[in-house]
Amino acid sequence: MSIYRLVLLALLFVCNPLVAAESDLVLDTAERHARLQTQGLPGKVSIRVGRLDVSKLPPCSAHEAYTPQGARMLGKTTVGVRCLGPNIWNVLVSIEISVTGNYVTTARPILAGKAIQNDDLHVLSGDIAHLPTGIVTDPVSALGKTLRNSLAAGQLLRSDQLISPIAIRQGQSVRIISKGPGFSVSGEGKALSNAAEGQNIQVRTSSGQTVSGTARSDGSVEISF
Repeated sequence: MSIYRLVLLALLFVCNPLVAAESDLVLDTAERHARLQTQGLPGKVSIRVGRLDVSKLPPCSAHEAYTPQGARMLGKTTVGVRCLGPNIWNVLVSIEISVTGNYVTTARPILAGKAIQNDDLHVLSGDIAHLPTGIVTDPVSALGKTLRNSLAAGQLLRSDQLISPIAIRQGQSVRIISKGPGFSVSGEGKALSNAAEGQNIQVRTSSGQTVSGTARSDGSVEISF
């Protein structure tokens, strides 16, 4: 065997492990980013990372992952990995994210404006990664609320379809609770509009001053400082 061939073989033995190590670093960086971005999702998250050829990329000592603009960290997507030095380059890693969890559908037709009861809902389990954003995963969060539009049986329930019941009505006398670091003061006033729990509402105090606060389910208005 010629010296030339021996040199080529030696280079192959040296370079192949380096290329494999670089590929593992890039894929590990992408997977860690995907797991970080999917923390808190309802259900069991599974992540499958695609293969990547980095044989033509120059060496890198510092990697940084990011979510490409417009990418959704669910289903088939991509994670970007850039080299910060000593060379500058950027690659996209194919990622498939599946989430097995519960989602809520209508068990029967529900008319708009009708308060949702437990028997109106059905809980299913499956891969929610391919379902629309904002799906309801806990039926309890929908109970007592009404729909903006009527739904037929078997349809997915989304949070943006739900309307919370009115907690405070216009003209109603309300208790105003002002809270801040180390203090809590209460007073009386009249609501200037309707508001559901958690919505912002304006109230006229007994002194004629108009203040804004958050409507609570017990009919009070909380003002935080």
